[in-house]
Amino acid sequence: MINTVHCVVLKTESEALESVPHPGELGERVLANVSKEGWNKWLERLTMIINENGLSTADVESIELIEAHMKGFFFGEGEMGQLPSGFQAGTQNAAPAKSK
Repeated sequence: MINTVHCVVLKTESEALESVPHPGELGERVLANVSKEGWNKWLERLTMIINENGLSTADVESIELIEAHMKGFFFGEGEMGQLPSGFQAGTQNAAPAKSK
């Protein structure tokens, strides 16, 4: 039997995570409130956050910033976790090529 959870990301009942995905109380909250698909959406966002901010998961300050984003993304806590204003998925920020 598949365990389900009411996912705070998807706003629907979905397949639950199998184990705590992050250490501590925050990880326990995620396990109780986020589905596998919701967690995968977070991982996509996390990749963007790490790349945009030059973060390292080996750095304590980076982990604190990641956790702040995680709380915002999943639970709407604080000012982090939202996409940057003006962000549009699938667009490139590179300047257009100059014509000759």
